[in-house]
Amino acid sequence: MGFFDKIFNNSSPNEKVESAIVWRPLVGENQLDTIVEASHDKAQAIFKHSTRCGISRMVLSQFEKSFKSEFNLDMYFLDLLQNKALSGAIADRFKVYHESPQILIIKNGEVVKYASHGEINSIDLSVY
Repeated sequence: MGFFDKIFNNSSPNEKVESAIVWRPLVGENQLDTIVEASHDKAQAIFKHSTRCGISRMVLSQFEKSFKSEFNLDMYFLDLLQNKALSGAIADRFKVYHESPQILIIKNGEVVKYASHGEINSIDLSVY
């Protein structure tokens, strides 16, 4: 494995990275109501990812590798290229400036934590 492969986590096409995350696709603004409602019982997370961005891809890969199945969160995945307007609706609804990659943790209808870029992987998800 070369230097750039280590930095950007370029795995071979035959190599499958296992993740404990059960991703729920976020594709419609109506799902935001569902997320807010569910956040009163269990923390909800929205991960915003740009499939064209190398940094976003690297952060996502690191996030998936470090995620533990015992984290008590429902995980929503927003593909920014497929759902650009939805990202704006999320920013408006939760009053969090749009960045990519970005994660929002929602509890009791409010964003209790958010981070972007490298800060995503420093969030302690075990407290939610």
